[in-house]
Amino acid sequence: MNPGMLYASLAFLLWGLFPLYFHAIAEVAPLEILAHRMVWSLLFLAVLLTVRRQWRWLPALRQQPKVVLSFVASAFLLSANWFIYIWAVNNGHVLDASLGYFITPLVNVMLGFLLLHERLRRLQWLAIALAAGSVAWLTWQAGQMPWVALALAASFGGYGLLRKTAALGALEGLSFETMILFPLALAYMLWLAWHGQSNFINTDTTSTRALLLASGPITAIPLLLFAAGARRLPLAVLGLLQYIAPTGQLLIGIWVFHEDFTPQRMLGFMIIWVALALYAAEGLWHTHCQRKAT
Repeated sequence: MNPGMLYASLAFLLWGLFPLYFHAIAEVAPLEILAHRMVWSLLFLAVLLTVRRQWRWLPALRQQPKVVLSFVASAFLLSANWFIYIWAVNNGHVLDASLGYFITPLVNVMLGFLLLHERLRRLQWLAIALAAGSVAWLTWQAGQMPWVALALAASFGGYGLLRKTAALGALEGLSFETMILFPLALAYMLWLAWHGQSNFINTDTTSTRALLLASGPITAIPLLLFAAGARRLPLAVLGLLQYIAPTGQLLIGIWVFHEDFTPQRMLGFMIIWVALALYAAEGLWHTHCQRKAT
């Protein structure tokens, strides 16, 4: 078995289980969870970079202001995505979060067309049209736009677009992003402690404190597994494996949190799944044709 398949599958499986983690610390406000995730992630990544002696990239950034600005933008998009996701899980919107990550690949394709002037093939257009139809159907059924799903897809799609041309690798990039966000996160945690509003200090549950401290490795380990898998797998295979995460979130939302999954809502998801199957099949066929031609 290709070890890359194992690494990538584990990464997406862990991301799919994230609702269970955030639900376990639901007593903590989403913004405070976000702050802890930034602070402890940076400390964990700093230890990792020190062990691996992988700090040479940091001084070089002083002479690359455009790179720094791009990572400032990606850091705030990432923090927005994290906050929306945490809020969604702890407010009964796990299915909406799952939908957001199902449509993210198609949002990525559309952003590539709009901003990078990438050409889209006919079946890709059809997949995007089906996804738009699904969103329209869900909007009509619910009487409102699926804002959580669209916000997650837009923020993560924009983040992916910035990271696509980033000058740093996955580990270094996430470390720099958390460095950018660290002062704000730490200041907020200190402000909460000063005003006696810190759930980390006030909670009577030791497990809550332990889970907040664990947010560093919980954030970084799936990313490192993903990076290891991505180096060993073709993009087409990686693209198919990524649906493990939203599928896990969907099943948890239905079976564990018992969110309402009506037949009308299921139809909307099914249209998305058809669009994704079409998109994946077209990508695999295009890759096959390119290999055959070369």
